[in-house]
Amino acid sequence: MAEEKFRATPIYIVPILSSLLVSILCAFLILESKVELTSVTMLPETGYGPLFNATIFVLAAGFGATIIYFLLKFGVHRFIHFLMGVTFSVLTFLLVILYSELVFVIMNIDVPSAMILFLAFFATSFVVLEVFLGKGRFYEIIVLVIGGSTGTLLGASIPTFSAVLILLLLAVYDVIAVFHGPVGKIAEIGLEHLPGASFSFKKIYVGLGDLTFYSMLVSHVFLSFGWKACAAATCGVLFGSFLSFKMVEKKGMFPGLPFSVLFGLLASFIALLWFNI
Repeated sequence: MAEEKFRATPIYIVPILSSLLVSILCAFLILESKVELTSVTMLPETGYGPLFNATIFVLAAGFGATIIYFLLKFGVHRFIHFLMGVTFSVLTFLLVILYSELVFVIMNIDVPSAMILFLAFFATSFVVLEVFLGKGRFYEIIVLVIGGSTGTLLGASIPTFSAVLILLLLAVYDVIAVFHGPVGKIAEIGLEHLPGASFSFKKIYVGLGDLTFYSMLVSHVFLSFGWKACAAATCGVLFGSFLSFKMVEKKGMFPGLPFSVLFGLLASFIALLWFNI
């Protein structure tokens, strides 16, 4: 029997919306705690600083994808599994520490550092068991949460001009990388060799990177310009995601960033003008 052809319907944006809601919640914690995160960009927002920051960011993403592709090509699957596990574990550990501390600050509760470390260790162990030692029932939820919370961390620690240029350059890179570069080749080899790098929903795959940068856009807009612009950005990202899924109907594979980033930024800009933010 022939496999049923993929048809894009609005149900496919539900997981992306879930990840964006996680992102907004994390951004709310940052906002309410009044904690200022240190900028992760190398140069200030003057002159060619934002362009340099964006270029370095995209080059790093491309270098990482290329390394993973060659490791997959030469069949070093165990090493990749180990590398992904270490990266995911460290990221989870740091995210749990950050956001749990924000919760306790908002609640004005003085919690010993040892308890926060224990909480982070417990959460990280759970993630490793679910994602890397067997694809458990919470696998998809974990990927959505990690994508949303990581995106918020980036959105809160990258200045506006650099953030916009990073997203735009990543959208351009995504097109090249999917159709002519390492990302498309990795997808052809098989995403099952990269646990935690994507989630599947009704036989459609969305990369963790896509979720992260969707969330980076939405959370940055929320923190910098308020909930009205954030709502517009969220609608733009979801609309762009749906268009991307429609393109998957025709091509079988399509980059997730271009439409979502463009419509997300455009909707944010229109909201800023409309509401005089």
